[in-house]
Formats: sequence, structure tokens, C-alpha cells
Amino acid sequence: MGVIRISDLSDPRLDAYMRLTERELRSVLEPERGIFIAESTKVIERALEAGLMPESFLLGERWLEPLSPLLARAAPEVPVFVAPMDLMASLTGFNVTRGALAAMHRPRLPEPGAFLSALVDRAQGAPVRVCVLEGIVDHTNVGAIFRSAAALNVDGILVSPTCCDPLYRRAVRVSMGTVFQVPWCRIGEAARTWPADGLATLHGAGFTCAAMALTDSSVALDDPVLARTERLALFMGTEGTGLTAKTIEGADVTVRIPMANGVDSLNVAAASAVAFWQLCPHVSNDYHYRPGLYS
Repeated sequence: MGVIRISDLSDPRLDAYMRLTERELRSVLEPERGIFIAESTKVIERALEAGLMPESFLLGERWLEPLSPLLARAAPEVPVFVAPMDLMASLTGFNVTRGALAAMHRPRLPEPGAFLSALVDRAQGAPVRVCVLEGIVDHTNVGAIFRSAAALNVDGILVSPTCCDPLYRRAVRVSMGTVFQVPWCRIGEAARTWPADGLATLHGAGFTCAAMALTDSSVALDDPVLARTERLALFMGTEGTGLTAKTIEGADVTVRIPMANGVDSLNVAAASAVAFWQLCPHVSNDYHYRPGLYS
């Protein structure tokens, strides 16, 4: 483990942490060279446990000793920049990161057809539940959905062409690193061909597509038919307007959460947690996280 002492955060070797925008980090023109930032010790631990490859670490002095065994085991050749805690305290968001960050290489995501086949194979005949995120633009909601998916036994998540990046800094942080544990991929070639291409891929893999939407024909979330469905893809729509009309029309069924007191909808992250609890197999308290997509 190569420890490098830093006395100035303007050091160009820290550009990924201090000065590059999210777009620049993603390396849009060269996605195979893209990176993302993992913040806090728990998130870094989960990223390394999932098999993701670090480019470097930036730690406050107090975190060097506690994290040294993990870093030496998982990334022995990767540079570890270490700065005094008072210098790290000048970082924006320090109260969240507490002075532990990592620049990680973005993984190569699988094609959606291969992704769905792998989930079905891994299930070994058990029901498969995936969630499709359409056009969700709030990174906090995406991170919260991933955290609920990990906790409530969702097999995988697919994100539409217009959905925000699950590896965006805030999404990763809000997910508490579960974005590395729930398998996910992108689905759909482009916004102009969505949702036709996404629905075709899911139907081709044998999935019933269920749209979370309020329509005259929506069935209740606790409808027994949904529980008996072998392969179910649950579509969650963007904040405010929900799913597009084309997605609702192309789905096999529309689903609503029964509510009281005149409330007709929930925040998409809250709605996802309710739906996952109802439709996914429950697990015992000794449940451990499944190996992630990248391991």
C-alpha cells in the first residue's frame, strides 16, 4: 500500500476528488476510462467487497490505521493519499464523508438480455423480481431505491436511458453502498426508442411487466396473481408525472398501492419499498448480502 502524504488539496493528483465534474468523471466519450467517487468507510468497504477496482484513495489521517488492513488486502498497489484531518475538514461534504473517499473504476455493465438470463439462472427456479426505473432524475431517490432493493430481496434493477446514474456521488452515498450489491444494468437503446425496446427485452426474457400507475384497470399490490407470477418486472416512474403513457400502455398490468385518507400516491422511493416488501420473497434475519454484479 503506497501511502502519500498530502499537505495541499490543490495537488493535481487529487483532481478526481476536488475539481472534476460528474460528467468528466464518467468520461462520456471514453466510458471504459470512467471513474466514480465512493464516500465514507462503509461505502468504500462495500465497493471493495463487491470486487470494484480502485484508482486511488483519499483519507484523513485518522482513517489510515483502521482502513489499512482492508486496503492492503484489496488494493495493495493503489496510491493512498493521506491528509491531516483539519485539511480534510475543508472539503465540501466533509460531515458526510468524514474524511474517507475512493476513486473507483466504473464497471462494464452487461447487456440487458444477458443480465436477465443470469438472474433467472441464479434463481434456480425461484421467482425473479426486478425493478425498472424510468426517467427518475433525483439521485437521492435512486440511492434510496437501491437500499430498499438490497434490504427487501430484489433480484436486480434496470434503469432507462433517461434515468440518472446510480453511480453518481450522491446516489452511491444515499444507497449506503448497496448499489454495489444489487445487480443492475441499463436497458433501452435511447430515449427515442424507449419504452418499446425495453419492453421487448423483458418480454423476450419471459417477464411480466407491471406498471405502478393509477388507472381504471389497476389491480391492488396485494393481488394474489402478482405474487404467483414467476418473473415480474415492476416499473417505477419519474417524480411528479410517473410513468409515461406508452409504458403504461405497453405493460401487461398496472398496479396501485391501496391507500387511505384521500392520498393517491407516495414518493417513488417510498412506493418502491412498499412494493418490494409485498412482492419479493421475505428473508430471515440471518440473511447475508448476495454476491454483487461485479464480483
